[in-house]
Amino acid sequence: MAVVREFTLPDLGEGLTEATIVQWMVEVGEVVAVDQPVVEVETAKAMVEVPCPYGGVVTARFGAEGAEVPVGAPLVTVAVGAVPDDLAGTGPSAHGSEAGAPAGPADAAEAGSGNVLVGYGTSAAAARRRRIRPGGTGPAAGASRPAEQVAAGQDSSGAEAAGVPRAGAVAAAGARTGANGSAAARAADARSRTVAVISPLVRRMAREHDLDLREVTGSGRDGLILRTDVECAIRTRQEHATAGAGVTDAVGAAAAAPTGEERIPLRGMLGAAAEKFSRSRREIPEATCWVDADATELLAARRAMNVPGAPKVSLLALLARITTAALARFPQLNSTVDTKTQEIVRLPAVHLGFAAQTDRGLVVPVVRDAHARTVEDLSAEFARLTETAREGGLSLAELTHGTFTLNNYGVFGVDGSTPIINHPEAAMLGVGRIAAKPWVHDGELAVRQVVQLSLTFDHRVCDGGTAGGFLRFVADCVEQPALLLRGM
Repeated sequence: MAVVREFTLPDLGEGLTEATIVQWMVEVGEVVAVDQPVVEVETAKAMVEVPCPYGGVVTARFGAEGAEVPVGAPLVTVAVGAVPDDLAGTGPSAHGSEAGAPAGPADAAEAGSGNVLVGYGTSAAAARRRRIRPGGTGPAAGASRPAEQVAAGQDSSGAEAAGVPRAGAVAAAGARTGANGSAAARAADARSRTVAVISPLVRRMAREHDLDLREVTGSGRDGLILRTDVECAIRTRQEHATAGAGVTDAVGAAAAAPTGEERIPLRGMLGAAAEKFSRSRREIPEATCWVDADATELLAARRAMNVPGAPKVSLLALLARITTAALARFPQLNSTVDTKTQEIVRLPAVHLGFAAQTDRGLVVPVVRDAHARTVEDLSAEFARLTETAREGGLSLAELTHGTFTLNNYGVFGVDGSTPIINHPEAAMLGVGRIAAKPWVHDGELAVRQVVQLSLTFDHRVCDGGTAGGFLRFVADCVEQPALLLRGM
């Protein structure tokens, strides 16, 4: 007998609370194996193929391509046991139970594969814990709904196929209250209703802007309040406060906007970058210092290293090697600030991030344990991560947990910049373009290859003396690469 199982969007790690559906990889009625990818989603960090822990027949899909789905919302329902085990259980984890006996359809329905993604368990208990049912909705109702949809022959990619959302029921109840009660009664109802929030980020944003979540209507499943709902409420309140009585309706403001304007939603990677930049500026008291350096000898050293037949050494790799040597001398800059405990945390390893421009926007891949790598190894890793970033294939592990960032904005043809620190790191080294300029060398005026170096740092972790010492050491190594040999 077939058992219909609901597979929800798992926790993708790093505090991500939603994802955008990019491409469905299965159709309704298609047979899927255990741990087979069923949908490709875009998070704020990367593109991810999400595998389904159940094997069987896909009975419903939830969400159209391009739709934003919160963590815990349903993705697909699968009829487990509707096909023979050798078709539905051919995934990497469908090899039997703990005792070694083959798992039957009922076992698969209850247990799943257990091998999905970070922070996600596919056991029945874990699945029940992850479902949020505001308003006292029980598991039985959620389990029966997919079967009813299939029986009715509805397309589950839209609102009709998903059934009447419970958020609509809540809204209808609110409307009845407004029709029959006074303003005081409606306020009491707002204070007493359950706030459907599962994201700590949403709660923090509301707290920072003094926003009462009980007054926010959630657009997610079952009335779940999403980050976009809070941002919209904050934006609406700010517009009402500044625009005056004449402009209080956002729809009216949009209608009065100039013809031909373009509005780009701050979602996905763009939205995540905007939030991170804003948070960095809000929380980090940053300062910037800079210096010009003669890079002529560094370029000569690179030419000497790139002999025929040897692996190529990139300029970025040489700068990275100088950076890790400087961080060994000034470890204060390889740190982070724990705002909860009010402590500076100095980190033992250097995980070096570097800015890479792609068609999907700016990303910051991370070279793990950069301090322990050779120049050749750094060159190869930079090349690999850059190519993977342009293809959109970077994993979360390759985009997170950096401790220091190297930003080569010279590739854009600019000399200097005051970048925003990549929160929660404490500093960023910027490198401008290398250009031929007049320079006093050995007491005489000469044309040399000059570069501007800048250091933006968190003033909580060090003072200007430490920052200046770090930047001066980097500049000295750029001008005289042989100085690196002194500490080896």
